[in-house]
Amino acid sequence: MFLVSACGGGDDNGNASAPATTPLAVPAPPADAGFVDSAPVRASAVPFVDTAATNQRGDARYATVDTNAGVRVVRGFLDVWEPLTRLVDAGAPAPANGSFPAVVASTWTGLPNDGTAGGSVTNAVAHNANIQYVIDATTRRTAAQAEAAYYDDRRGKNYSVTDGMGPLTAAWRAAALQTTTITSIPADATTVKYDDGGNNTGVAGASNPTFGDVITMVNKVGDNASTEPAKRFYKYARPYRWSTSVILAPTLVPAISPDPTTDGGFISGHTAEALRNAVVMAYLVPERFQEMLSRGMELGENRILAGMHSPMDVIGGRMLGIASAAANLNAPANAALKLSAYNQAHTALMAATGTTAATFRAFAQSGNASNDRFADYAANKANFLRRMTFGLPKIASATAEPVVPKGAEVMLETRFPYLSADQRRVVLKTTEIASGYPVMDDAEGWGRLNLFAAGDGYGAFNGNVVVAMDASKGGFHASDAWRNDIGGAGNLTLSGTGTLKLGGANTYSGGTKVAGGVLEAASSKAFGTGDVYLGAGSVVINAPESVAIAGKYTMLANTTLDLRIGPNGQGRMTVAGLTTIVGGTLHIAFADGYKPRAGDTIAVMTGSSIKGQFTTVAVDGYQATPIYSANGVQIRIDG
Repeated sequence: MFLVSACGGGDDNGNASAPATTPLAVPAPPADAGFVDSAPVRASAVPFVDTAATNQRGDARYATVDTNAGVRVVRGFLDVWEPLTRLVDAGAPAPANGSFPAVVASTWTGLPNDGTAGGSVTNAVAHNANIQYVIDATTRRTAAQAEAAYYDDRRGKNYSVTDGMGPLTAAWRAAALQTTTITSIPADATTVKYDDGGNNTGVAGASNPTFGDVITMVNKVGDNASTEPAKRFYKYARPYRWSTSVILAPTLVPAISPDPTTDGGFISGHTAEALRNAVVMAYLVPERFQEMLSRGMELGENRILAGMHSPMDVIGGRMLGIASAAANLNAPANAALKLSAYNQAHTALMAATGTTAATFRAFAQSGNASNDRFADYAANKANFLRRMTFGLPKIASATAEPVVPKGAEVMLETRFPYLSADQRRVVLKTTEIASGYPVMDDAEGWGRLNLFAAGDGYGAFNGNVVVAMDASKGGFHASDAWRNDIGGAGNLTLSGTGTLKLGGANTYSGGTKVAGGVLEAASSKAFGTGDVYLGAGSVVINAPESVAIAGKYTMLANTTLDLRIGPNGQGRMTVAGLTTIVGGTLHIAFADGYKPRAGDTIAVMTGSSIKGQFTTVAVDGYQATPIYSANGVQIRIDG
């Protein structure tokens, strides 16, 4: 590294001139927005996390949509389908309990009919789209999709979703002592039903001293999580019973229940279990947060490809699955267990993979197509969003305000340990999908949560957003990346010692202030449309093209602007407003094999008006001279 003193002024040839006699006028930092965004719990909604224990069948106290949390969370289905009775009564009688009258078993046959005995469609457009989707999906189903649907049906659901761990899958299964007996499709699978003789989640508790708490926590999210009450309340048939055009995967025909009155389609039990397992595993290993959630959603779609469930069945299962996981992660009785499980998971997986706290995340994300089906971030993102709605038609307003369920923020607790609980709620709020889709507009907000998008940080800055990171704590405290396209009229302030990377096509307009730590621009529009004020710490420009600052850029003394220069504009800055440089360091490194030659002059910063100079310029591997002008800063490579 060669250091170039750059105090005072200079001409276009880099010659020193007399120090300036008039101090620079330093612009003010971005304006205070005057408020901090929030996502209050809707007062009129009964929280699932407080009432999850009411999700029971066979208990007259919890037989209605108002008294059973599991039934209530998916009550939006009543906008599409009216069950024969609004009771948890399909094959499930219950004796009287106090003031609650006895529940008599329903006469529902489990088969669609003329509407007088089986229930009635209340939104034909949505209902027909729901069944037609399954017809189309099973008609187009490939052999590979049929095979995946078979495994996800017959194997233990947790065993299936653990392959969302990618490079960590083998280590997880070995530590969990997790097994399956469904390792191939038997030749007679079209006539014989095979059940998994494995142990699904693994071995919990003291019998597994290095990983037992992990498996105990995974099992805990199944508490009060049954889909049976909802199935027996909504009494909605499987898609293959609605239409003979639904083509069941032949290998799963033996798995059809002989009693339609007890195997209702809405909601999907496989999906609910897959999602709650995916959520808790993402909590315990947040280094695989989005990949685990993607795997849970994939299993849900495989229920449709199997012909076993409809999109609305799967949507309902997803909603109950994530609500159940959140409820059990929130439970005070599980507080010590989830902390122990988190620590145990990391200790065991690092030992198994030969990694350390400093290298574990990189290893977890090191997969490729050969060992990680979820290595493609863009595909995961697109598939997750598609699987949230399956393209079903909207049946209500698309402009309802976002709402975040009580306790939902716990699902981001380990993914964003440097954010407060209130901030994590705002992340969920600003990444929700639009309203209006069938089933998903529940009063609490479980249906609209886009957990994949939430894993990429804020979707909008509304008001003042202050992020404090402590690199000494390691993990996400030390470094993180937000990849959403961040909108809003608010601002961002980074403080502390960690590194935060912004990678979206951002449009937030309130400005950006660095008060400590390192803020990295990984996209040309990382800083939105406001000012950038570097008061302490560093700004890193590491985008594949020139980074545009739409407002002013101000840099104080004792700060660093770090440019990762490459070909075709990579690592450069363009400032539309006033640029004020009150000293500080300009550090330049060369990226992607770019090697300038002696005599080259490289434009690193352009702007409408540039005032001041850097105190120090450091160029890795070269002797160089800074060249200042009113509209730019260049570096001349001297050798």
